[in-house]
Amino acid sequence: MTIRALSIAGSDPSGGAGIQADLKSFAAHGAYGMAAITSLTAQNTRGVRGVFSPPAEFLTAQLDAVSDDITVDTVKIGMLGTAANITAVARWLTAHRPPFVVLDPVMVSTSGDRLLDPDAEQAMSTLLPLADLLTPNLAELAVLVGEPLAADLATAIAQGSRLAARTGATVLVKGGHVPRAADGSAAPHTATDALVEPDGSHTLLPGPWVDTRNTHGTGCSLSSALAALRPQRESWFAAAADAKAWLTGALLASDELAVGGGNGPVNHLYRAFPAAAAAPPTTADTFSERMWRQVTPIRTAIETMPFIRALADGTLPWPNFRFYLAQDAQYLREYARCLARVAALAPDQDAQLFFARASAGALDAELTLHSALLSRAMTQAESLDGVEVSPITSGYVDHLQRACAAGDYTEAIAAVLPCFWLYQHIGERLAALRTPGGHPYAAWIDTYADPEFARLTATAIALTDRAAGRASADQLRVMAAAFERSSQYEWMFFAQGTDLPSWPV
Repeated sequence: MTIRALSIAGSDPSGGAGIQADLKSFAAHGAYGMAAITSLTAQNTRGVRGVFSPPAEFLTAQLDAVSDDITVDTVKIGMLGTAANITAVARWLTAHRPPFVVLDPVMVSTSGDRLLDPDAEQAMSTLLPLADLLTPNLAELAVLVGEPLAADLATAIAQGSRLAARTGATVLVKGGHVPRAADGSAAPHTATDALVEPDGSHTLLPGPWVDTRNTHGTGCSLSSALAALRPQRESWFAAAADAKAWLTGALLASDELAVGGGNGPVNHLYRAFPAAAAAPPTTADTFSERMWRQVTPIRTAIETMPFIRALADGTLPWPNFRFYLAQDAQYLREYARCLARVAALAPDQDAQLFFARASAGALDAELTLHSALLSRAMTQAESLDGVEVSPITSGYVDHLQRACAAGDYTEAIAAVLPCFWLYQHIGERLAALRTPGGHPYAAWIDTYADPEFARLTATAIALTDRAAGRASADQLRVMAAAFERSSQYEWMFFAQGTDLPSWPV
C-alpha cells in the first residue's frame, strides 16, 4: 500500500533541511512525498541569509489543491513562519483531518535564536492540540511550557509531560542536546529520547551519540521519518524506535556526502546507496568486516554504557538485572522462532543444521540460565509468562519477525547476526573487566564469554559472509540495513535496564 505523506514546511535550497529533507525522509521510508511550501529561505550549511513567506492565502491554495485530489495519509508540519500561515494550517487540519499529524514546532534554533514573532508564537498554541505527535527541540520545549531550558533529561521529560497533558498530544523529548552529565563529569554522551504520553507515562528511546558536525536538518528529518513510518507501524513508539535507528545510521553515513563547508546534512538515503557495505565482498574486506566497522559508534556506546560498566564490576542493582533478564527471556522465545525461520530459508545443509541447533539453544538458554537466575527473586506465583514485554523488546522482536518473514535468506541472516556477535563481544569484554571473587552475575558473563559461544558466533559470521558473497547489490543493501537496525536495537535493549528507580546514577 502506498503511503501518501504531505510536508507543510519551508524550503531549503541547500537540500539538507525543510521540505527537501522531508521528501528525502519520506522516500527513505517508502512513502510518496508531497509538499506545500510555507516559506522560501536563502540558506546553506553555514547559515540562513534570508526568508520570504508568500501570502497565507497561497498556502491555503496549495493545501486545498492537494487534498481536493489526493488522499493524505500522514502529515508532517515544520516551519510555518507567520501567524497567518499557522492559522491557515489549523483551518485546513480542522476541515481535512489526516489520520496522523506530526508537528515539529520550529520556534527556536538549537543556538537559542527565536524564529517566530510573539503573534506567531501565540498562534502556535492553537495548533498544538491538532497534532498527534509533537517533536520540539529542548529550547522549543522550554518556550512552550514557559520554563527555563532543561538542564537534564529528567527535567526535559517533566516539561514534556506538562506539554502533553495540556495539548493531549504525545511529545517526543529529544535528549541529544542534554548536557553530558548533571555533575559535569565526562560520562559518555548519549542521545536518549523519551516518548511522553498525555497521562504522564513515558518510555525511553536510548541511542548512541554520533560525533559529527553534520547535523543540518536532523529535526526536520526525524519528524518526517516519524510521519512516514507511523501508518506502517502499530504505535508511535514502534515508529519512533525505527526512525531513531534510521537517523543514527544517516548521521553515521553523513561524511560520505561531503556537502558544504558548515554543518552538513545527514545522509537520508544511505540505505539505498551504502558506500561502506554495498561493494562485493573480497577476501581482504568481507561484508561482516565492513558492517562491524560501520556500527563502531554503537559498539562503543554499548561498551561504555552505565548498565554494562555496572554489570562488569558487580554493582548493577539486582532489580535492574532482573528486569533485563525477564525481557531477554521473552526476547529469546521469539528469537528462537526467527532462527528456525532462518534455518528453513537456508540454501545449504550446514546452514540449515546450524540455525536449527541455534534455535534449540536459544530456548535452552531461556529455560536454564535465565529461569535459574530469575527464580532467585520471583515467587512461586510468578513466572516468565506474567512478565510484561517492554516496548523496546517488542520493537526488536517485530523488526526480526519482519526481516525473517520477508522470505529472503540474506536479509534474515543479517538481521539475526548481531545477537550472536554483540553478545559474544560484550561477554568477552565483561570477562576481562569483571572484578575477581564472588561476582553476582558470573553465570551470565561466563555464558557469553565461553569459547563455545565464540565458535558459534564465528560460524554465524562465516555463513553471513557466504550469503553476502552470493547476494545482489540490492540484497546487500537490505542486509546492511537489517544488520544496522538489529545493532541499534541491541543498544536499546541493554540501555533499557537503567530505566528503573533503583538505578543509582
